[in-house]
Amino acid sequence: MRLNPNVLIYGLGLIGLLFLADQTLNDYYLRVIAIMGINIVLTVSLNLTNGFTGDFSLGHAAFMAIGAYAAALLTLPAEVKVAVITGLPLWLRQITLPFAAATITGGLLAVVVAVIVGLPVLRLRGHYLAVATLGLMVVVRVVANNWQSVTRGARGLNGLPGFTDIWWVYGWVVVTVYVIWRLINSPYGRAMIAVREDELAASTRGVKVFPTRLLAFAVSAFFAGVAGSLWAHQITAITPSSFSFLITFNVVVMLVVGGMGSISGSGVGAVVMTLVPELLRRVETELAIGGNPLYGLSQIVVAVAIILIMIFRRQGLLGETELRLPPLIKSSPST
Repeated sequence: MRLNPNVLIYGLGLIGLLFLADQTLNDYYLRVIAIMGINIVLTVSLNLTNGFTGDFSLGHAAFMAIGAYAAALLTLPAEVKVAVITGLPLWLRQITLPFAAATITGGLLAVVVAVIVGLPVLRLRGHYLAVATLGLMVVVRVVANNWQSVTRGARGLNGLPGFTDIWWVYGWVVVTVYVIWRLINSPYGRAMIAVREDELAASTRGVKVFPTRLLAFAVSAFFAGVAGSLWAHQITAITPSSFSFLITFNVVVMLVVGGMGSISGSGVGAVVMTLVPELLRRVETELAIGGNPLYGLSQIVVAVAIILIMIFRRQGLLGETELRLPPLIKSSPST
């Protein structure tokens, strides 16, 4: 396969920007950029089920928790696990994997759970499926709270290695966008879009509806698990309450704001809904009425903006359109 020189140039440009940010920005800005990238991974992956396949899932936080806990247990040093988590199986106490291997393992474990849960749950559609996947999130949190010998319950896991940086995050952003893009532009992706538009018509044309929906659900879960690992090793501490409905709600808002059915829209929504609240939080500490900071102003502004988008731009900022980077080098015509 011949490499497009424009892709190479844009790739080098991204590497240059990351290097510049890594060398010049302080830890606060680097953390915001990393969280923004993790949100892109979450939103683009959720778009595969909610946007392209038409299944409204609310279980993303559950898969994120599975990936986070699995990767955390696999990257903690053996001596720490022996001292702190006394109920672990012997093989798990002794094993310590590199960050990349632990992250992939966390994503694969999320896929296993997605397949097991998806077999019965994906028989449902619409709000029934949304409630069922929301129940999955509750089940995962209850298990994490009560499995004291492995997860330490409500105390959670802390002191995780801080492996996550902007290089790891945006490496996974590139992988996520590329995999989802290739999948959507393949026969499997066209089958997903057909299922979204008209399930009955798709089945009469030979599309295997249930396997198609299950594939989208599993791939989405994998990248949610990866995002959970990245987030856990960015924050370096996780508890069951870290993976609440608020995370799923925020990711759904990012998806709706950017545009369901658009990979570019997913990225734009994640960037906007990460940066705008962060900027507004800084504003509310600088503005004051009667000497009191305007805490809560950011939530009000964001809520009003979301309502306006829902009223005047229901399809989101980009709708189903994709942003296309202008070619920097014109390819010569083939002879």
